[in-house]
Amino acid sequence: MTTQAYAIDVKNLTKRFGDKLVVDHFDVKVPKGKIYGFLGPNGSGKTTTLRMICGLLTPDEGEGTALGLDIRTDALEIKKRIGYMTQKFSFWEDLTIRENLEFVATVYGLDHKKQRVDEALTKLNLATRQKQLASSLSGGWKQRLALAACILHDPQLLLLDEPTAGVDPKARREFWDEIHKLAANGLTVLVSTHYMDEAERCHAIIYMSYGKLVTQGSVQDVIQGAGLYTWVVQGENLMSLAATLEKLEAVKTVAPFGDSLHVSGTDADSLKAALTPYFDNPAYDWHQESPSFEDVFIRYMADAEDNFLAKKEAG
Repeated sequence: MTTQAYAIDVKNLTKRFGDKLVVDHFDVKVPKGKIYGFLGPNGSGKTTTLRMICGLLTPDEGEGTALGLDIRTDALEIKKRIGYMTQKFSFWEDLTIRENLEFVATVYGLDHKKQRVDEALTKLNLATRQKQLASSLSGGWKQRLALAACILHDPQLLLLDEPTAGVDPKARREFWDEIHKLAANGLTVLVSTHYMDEAERCHAIIYMSYGKLVTQGSVQDVIQGAGLYTWVVQGENLMSLAATLEKLEAVKTVAPFGDSLHVSGTDADSLKAALTPYFDNPAYDWHQESPSFEDVFIRYMADAEDNFLAKKEAG
């Protein structure tokens, strides 16, 4: 795939704040018209990476393009062609939905202001609420307003930083339906999220941990590439069993799922050997399953915590 086929194509992105290395030689390519999920623990450098891609921060090292424009020398032009939605709702709560959008259009000097606002209201199903004050909106509707403001100038790339944090499940689903409609019309989306169901709705995901790229690809590719093996156990007093299993060297993670535990490791033979003494206990029912995306995510989160502890001890 040629460079022109990528909406984002960056390599070796590095950013330090004082003596803290926040982004560590990060590479990523996002094809045009695709939705990529950006995952990782809090403090892993996702927001800093997004800000470097959109021209709000200059990388200390590294290079690349956004929409074919150099992220170092064409930052101003990049800002004109992308929509960036931050975690915090930052519009004027004493203005109506329409007034907010009209004000944003005026600030950015957009032409055909009324037409643009009308189209954004229609696309995000906000037309019937356009006279409602922003202060009276629920979290889901505030996010729709924020998204409408992001697309007023017809961007080619959307960068969304945890856009549905704190939003109820129904509103999250509706928000994602809108994202997919926009992508179907050629818009590229890079969205950070902590929700597994949202990550699974992306064409591909990128997992970042403490500034470094850990893995990327389709959900299925990431599951297969994790090298994880999972056993599921059902029975009584599972949390007591979990405390015991977590101490086993071959066990990477133990996670409760409803009335069962998912026990995972990276060496199939060692994991089975470690668990075999528990198989004959009539209180438990064991079977092996293919790891789910959530199993893989929990494994990466556990590794990230270990890395953090190792850094603290080394310091």
